[in-house]
This record gives sequence, structure tokens and C-alpha cells, in this order.
Amino acid sequence: MVETVKDTRNHPLKSSVSDNVKSADVSARKKALLLGRMLGLASEDDYRPSSASIAERSAYRAQKLSSQYQSNLETIYKIAISQTPSDVTGVDLDPDWAHQFFQLAEQIHNRKMQELWGRILASEITIPGNFSLRTLATLKQLTHKEAQVLEKALGMSVLVNNESKLKLVIGFKHASGLGHFFKKSTQTNIGLSQFGLPYSNILTLIEAGILHRSELETGLLSSKKPINFALSNIKLKLTPKTGQLFFNYYRFTPVGDELAQLIQFKTDTNYIKALKAVFAQDFRIEE
Repeated sequence: MVETVKDTRNHPLKSSVSDNVKSADVSARKKALLLGRMLGLASEDDYRPSSASIAERSAYRAQKLSSQYQSNLETIYKIAISQTPSDVTGVDLDPDWAHQFFQLAEQIHNRKMQELWGRILASEITIPGNFSLRTLATLKQLTHKEAQVLEKALGMSVLVNNESKLKLVIGFKHASGLGHFFKKSTQTNIGLSQFGLPYSNILTLIEAGILHRSELETGLLSSKKPINFALSNIKLKLTPKTGQLFFNYYRFTPVGDELAQLIQFKTDTNYIKALKAVFAQDFRIEE
């Protein structure tokens, strides 16, 4: 027996069910029943699932899904059009890239994520080659929540000296002993968790293929050569007080570097204050 879900579009309880579906007042059962719409189990217009065969319900579900995919693509396309300049010469997309893009993009339902996909399409039409198919596949698996984690991580990442790739610096170490290779080091961490980036979030980005798995270290930093940090529009110059210091950090993967072009992030001013306070112990800091 098929348990159907009544269409609430013209029902007086529409606002209490559909508009408040995210409310804690709606029971888990009601939320489960609402999912029946995705399976072709909701009565709509002249369609009654209880009187339809399983083949007819399957066909109806496929039609609804196809319509939803089309709607997703049209939304992403409209966003891309709004982001595409009219005073720049465009290029033809690689047909294989375009085919894969639309196949993946049709399954993006979240509005915020659709905006990212729209910006990718606009970017490729203007300057092709910035986003690989591998990055598209990663982005498709990325939830809105994970995108927010990436945004937070980017807001704490720096460009070091003249490098073009962001690094997520997590602290520094003080080497002691007979040289760098025989050191026993003490580590000073910035404490990213207090700014919304606990280690579990770093693991999330690692598992998503956005950060490299291994924590990396720089070589010993020269006390005679300052290091330039650029965080959004904030620039800092750090000069080690001794020659026994080195940074430890996470590096973004090529996919992470490409995604970083999409995410609109800003640096937390409280994070900057904390970073300066931690590094002031062993670095001279100039702004």
C-alpha cells in the first residue's frame, strides 16, 4: 500500500507545514512524509500516486527530478550571466569540460552553492583553465557547511612573501640542540579553534581533498631577513628574534587553491590580534 502525501500548495495549512518545515515544531514524521514529494508519492493536480502503478510513479518521479535539474541549471546560468563582463572578449568552452560541468551542476540545489557554480562558469567563459574537472568533482561533493569551513580557513590563511599560494599557518617552533636535524623543539600554536576552526574542521578539509594531509614546516628562518605576511588587505612584517625559528603550516592542494578563487572571505580582526600577540614572543612585528 502506498502512503501518499497531500499537496499543501492550496491547503490552509501550507504555511504551517511547508514554510515552517525547518522549524523544530514540525515532527520528524511530517518531515519524512514531505520527502515523499521527491519520490513521486505526493498527490499533485491530477496525479494520485495511490492509483498509479509503480512504473507510473517512477516516470512521474523522473519527470519531477528532470524539472528540478533543469531549474538548477537555469539558476546557475542566470548567475553566470550576471557575473560575465560585456567589455571582455569571451572564449568557447572546451566541449568536454562544458559537458561535465552541466552534468555536475544540475545536481546542485543549495542556492549559496549555485552561486559558486555560476561564478565558475562566468570565470571559464572569460579566462578558461582556472577550474579543473577534478575541482568540479570536489565542489559537487562539498556541502554548504563544508564551504563555510573552507571560508573560515581561508580567512586565517596567509600569503608568505611573494608566493601566490595560501598557507594555513598554525604556529611556530623553536629549535634547540645541535642544528635543525637534531633538534628538540618547542611548539607555539595560534589556537585556531577559538576562532571557529577546530582540528575537526581541518580534518574535514583534508578529507575533502582541500588541504594536504601532512603538517609541513619551513626551514629555519633567518633573523636577518623579515617575512611578509598578507592576510586579505592586512600586511605584516615579521622578523625572527633568533635564527632557531620555523613556521608549521598546512598547505592547500591544487583543488583547494582553485576553490580559494571562488570563496569570498575576510580576515577576522580578532584573529589578527591573537596572531600578533602569539608571534610577538619571538618575532618583531611591523605593520
